[in-house]
Amino acid sequence: MEPLPFQQLVKEKFPVLSAGQKKVANYLIENLNQAAFKTAFQIGRQAAVSETTVIRLSYALGFESFSEMQTIIQEELLQQSKPEYRNFSMKQYRSADPFKRVILNEIQLLKQLINQSNVQEIWKAVDCLIKADQILIAGHMLSHAAAYWFSYMLSSIRDNVTLCSPTGEFFEKFCNLTENSVVVVFSLPRYSNDTIKLAECVAEHGICLITVTDRLLSPVGRISDIVLTTEENAQTGSNSIASVISLVDLIIEGIHEKDQERIQSHQQKLEKLYSSFDVFNE
Repeated sequence: MEPLPFQQLVKEKFPVLSAGQKKVANYLIENLNQAAFKTAFQIGRQAAVSETTVIRLSYALGFESFSEMQTIIQEELLQQSKPEYRNFSMKQYRSADPFKRVILNEIQLLKQLINQSNVQEIWKAVDCLIKADQILIAGHMLSHAAAYWFSYMLSSIRDNVTLCSPTGEFFEKFCNLTENSVVVVFSLPRYSNDTIKLAECVAEHGICLITVTDRLLSPVGRISDIVLTTEENAQTGSNSIASVISLVDLIIEGIHEKDQERIQSHQQKLEKLYSSFDVFNE
């Protein structure tokens, strides 16, 4: 079996780590580029733990030594530093033109969507969404805008897609799901406690939970089966709804790629309804 990417490995092992090891894990995930070349002592100092705790984390993750863990991190970063994954230098974000600065920020965030681990998770999400008998989508505050967009796009290519109102109704709709259903949660900073609670409910009942969030170890990301991240290690200082919508578009495109026959049948039914009730001004 192919080993898990480092970030996915940390997420999988995170619940069983000690409090100190969790501090190190969080530091590594959020500062992977810098931590890849620091000593265990330096990492421990940055994470406010002992050097021994850093070394113990490498054992807890299944490595034989801290050096082996660091080598794996370096190899993954090297892969991501290839031209198709390379980010802009931070100098480009210091433009005096505010509009140019926003656009360059967005470009960096969009580039991060195609890193190898994210692409693997997107395909996993695509497969789960195709197989699901029902799909329930939720998100609060800023995240609800992205949840609505995804619900609309998904409803245009398949049936049994439900969007939860940001003011409630989750548990009433959740009650109708089966073991073959999927819940998709959007959780972007600042993280809504309501979103975290409903994600915990999904996890406790063993239903597949897909989360779209900014980082792998966000409060909802930690407990999800599939985590799709939009701004991991971005360091842009802002949250981007554009990158979230682009990530949603990738999922929709993946479903189009793998489920064309069913999509065509569904869209034919929709077009008949649109025509019958004169939905669009064309």
